[in-house]
Amino acid sequence: MQPKRSLIISVLLATIAVLPAFAQTDTVDQQHLRLNTAFLKPGVKQYLVYYQVPSRSNWLDLSLWVREIEKTNRNNEPVFRITQHWYGSDTARYLESLSYNSVSDFSPLFHAQTRGGEQQAYRWTANGISGDTATMNNKAADFKLGFDRPNYNWNLDIETFEMLPLKAGKTFAIRFYDAGLEPPAYVTYKVTGSEVLQTLNNQPVDCWKLFTEGDSPRGHYSQTFWISKAGHELLKEEDSFGGFYRYKVKLPGLAPYLQPRFVK
Repeated sequence: MQPKRSLIISVLLATIAVLPAFAQTDTVDQQHLRLNTAFLKPGVKQYLVYYQVPSRSNWLDLSLWVREIEKTNRNNEPVFRITQHWYGSDTARYLESLSYNSVSDFSPLFHAQTRGGEQQAYRWTANGISGDTATMNNKAADFKLGFDRPNYNWNLDIETFEMLPLKAGKTFAIRFYDAGLEPPAYVTYKVTGSEVLQTLNNQPVDCWKLFTEGDSPRGHYSQTFWISKAGHELLKEEDSFGGFYRYKVKLPGLAPYLQPRFVK
């Protein structure tokens, strides 16, 4: 009987050893682990975005991305109003967007964006998304897609990451959807460690490192995000995809704020 009991104990120990690995994966959506919207701070955030190609060491492409978060009311509901402006040297690449999300759980309610003179606007619910017929010249007016469960706006990934309960060893499966594209899906992000970044005046800021990778029509990609532990702010991002490297660095508050043109 002794060998049998030893075998049972060994199996139990092996099972216990495996359980924590599964327990660390948190499903992030409105029906499971919710985002902590108290972490999301209203205000203007600006990012310097630059691209590099290893084969062209003397070339650099620069952009400025401006994101403004406001708390307001829409249809008698407290909401976050988030506007974005992506500036670059080519006006055809300029993008402006407007998103409304519930203050209670960051559920998407509306998203519109304009690029190259074409506007796409959507009304968003837990059950589906459809083109906003009230928006003039909406190229997505006839779009419609049903959902089997709620999701988050992938266009607001930075804001979403800032509301996660980041800790060492955590893995998150976040249900994201990019308006007008393929159906929603869970995307896995892992906390791979922490790193101290040197900011203004060499001020050290301790950050969590959040990592994801996958495959897209442009090939394999990977992304790493540095999010401050104390302030829940995304300070840095490094991406690799299609032979390109992209970096985002949060600018200090002294950076001039360009007046937005997008009003709705």
